[in-house]
Amino acid sequence: MQRYIDECKRLAPQFRWTLDEKLHITVRFLGHLEQSVAEGISDRVADTQPGGFDLALGDIGLFKRGRLARVVWIGLSAGERECASLASTVEAECVQAGLEPETRRFHPHLTLARSRLRDGAELPELPPAPELGAWQAVELILYRSHLGRAGSVYEPLRTIKLR
Repeated sequence: MQRYIDECKRLAPQFRWTLDEKLHITVRFLGHLEQSVAEGISDRVADTQPGGFDLALGDIGLFKRGRLARVVWIGLSAGERECASLASTVEAECVQAGLEPETRRFHPHLTLARSRLRDGAELPELPPAPELGAWQAVELILYRSHLGRAGSVYEPLRTIKLR
């Protein structure tokens, strides 16, 4: 995957490309909250004993503002329904904990890049998404993110094994 990202970075330097080891699927952004609340949510999600599932990468997509691309992402060709089910479980526990319900429809994806410009940038044609084999989602990790000049640093707080 890193070779693909490096090629995209060369073609579209007006975007900040994600390092291979930082790629992830966000099932719910919790925002700023007390650690005890986040721990309670993760405890209740773990109690539901969510199952593992197979994932496979799909096509490249964009979140846009007008004709300008703000975010470049890659979707799933397998595991989308199971990932959405897991996200629904997490969402229910977040709402039970008093968080505002998420208003946007869940769309599982890996964020590949963000525009360096706030309103977005022109995106040249990129190569097709790499064809990688399927893999199994075996854990859900609660992260705390720290924003910095070099990008986000993700600190794992809790790992929930998917059965």
